[in-house]
Amino acid sequence: MVIQRSNRFTSIEKSWILYDWANSVYAIIIMAAIYPIYFTGVMANSGGNGDIWWGYATSAATLVTAILAPFLGAIGDFRGMKKRLFSVFLILGVVFTTVMGLTDNWQMMLVGYVFSYIGFAGSLLFYDSFLTDITTADRMDRVSAWGYSMGYLGGSTIPFIVSIALVLFGDKIGVDSVLAVKLSCVLTSIWWAAFSIPFLRNVHQTHYEDKPARALIAGSLRNIGRTVRDILHSKAILVFMIAYFFYIDGVNTVIHMATAYGSSLGLGSTGMILALMVTQLVAVPFSILFSRLSGKIGSIRMISIAIVVYFFICTVGFYMGYSVEQAQAAFARDFNEAAQATAMQRANILFWAMAVLVGTCQGGIQALSRSFFGKLIPPSRSNEFYGFFDIFGKFAAVIGPALYALVANLTGRSSYGILSLMLLFAIGLLTIVFGRKHLQQAEFQASEAVRRSREDAG
Repeated sequence: MVIQRSNRFTSIEKSWILYDWANSVYAIIIMAAIYPIYFTGVMANSGGNGDIWWGYATSAATLVTAILAPFLGAIGDFRGMKKRLFSVFLILGVVFTTVMGLTDNWQMMLVGYVFSYIGFAGSLLFYDSFLTDITTADRMDRVSAWGYSMGYLGGSTIPFIVSIALVLFGDKIGVDSVLAVKLSCVLTSIWWAAFSIPFLRNVHQTHYEDKPARALIAGSLRNIGRTVRDILHSKAILVFMIAYFFYIDGVNTVIHMATAYGSSLGLGSTGMILALMVTQLVAVPFSILFSRLSGKIGSIRMISIAIVVYFFICTVGFYMGYSVEQAQAAFARDFNEAAQATAMQRANILFWAMAVLVGTCQGGIQALSRSFFGKLIPPSRSNEFYGFFDIFGKFAAVIGPALYALVANLTGRSSYGILSLMLLFAIGLLTIVFGRKHLQQAEFQASEAVRRSREDAG
């Protein structure tokens, strides 16, 4: 690939970035904000615990994706396969997101969510691996960060605002809350599909294994074994993937469970939705800021800083829930309405504080993780390695929501569920600390390779 010296993005880079703009509407409306609150309400009317079932469904979807990831990754590195597989998962996600808006049965709602999430996550596997096809190593942090930044901006603009308006004020035009959620699902599908078109037209696989089609299955199995050996032999990749396995699990669980957790505590849906919009808006500049700071102090240090912030987020989340649960217990015992009202007011304020804190580091830690891994791997085998990168992230995402649901179920307190996530961040941070020598050496070697490439090109 020709060394790109201009600070301007190429048309291919822009098309790749725009897919973050396209799919992030699913992340905010279906995964994080509107649909989890709606589902929790439906379950409450059926006498069930919505946050626990939502956690199990998320675990099931991520488990399926995790099992498929290494095979899909190995197949995707063959010539012409990456784009085809990306398209299959894109269609799966868009179709089942629409299906979610067509049913009132909570079991079918969960089925729709599982399949749409598999489509969403599967498309991101191939989307991430295209990073090595569309730009150079020295631009990866910047391009990846702008992808997340535009994703947060896209997810929190027109579709999210329209959805919020329908949920909050739809009754004034004859749209009740149930119909508003259904329309939000349809709007999500349309937005996701429409803004994926530039990616489908302009982004192409430039690094691949050029082998005949008959070698596809056998070659894929050999590639999986080769990639496993290479990961085990590279201390930097192995250390990073183990750390990533744990800390990204905590990050994703916070994303998936935030509104379900708030709903289980009795927080108002309007306040939570607006707070999550603030998360999206705060994440736009901070994603770019993380990219710039990583160029000065290193990607690994910035990732470590973000993990520390998540420790604080979990602490705030635990205190928020614990105080509400204590007030609810006191009300049940002596009908102390004042104490309960005070606890709920405090909880709403803390939820907003959490939303801002998450916005400062969520996009940054995701973007730097994606681009740092891209610097460690050979471009022609990017899909193989990103397949394992994805399987680590997805298997981890099985653990987090299940851990939350299990602890909350066993203790009868959702606050202990959110507190349990600190274990994941602790293991991730300790892995980085003990393996920092290998990670910093790999980061230095990647910088030196970029410098030599520039000298050779100049």
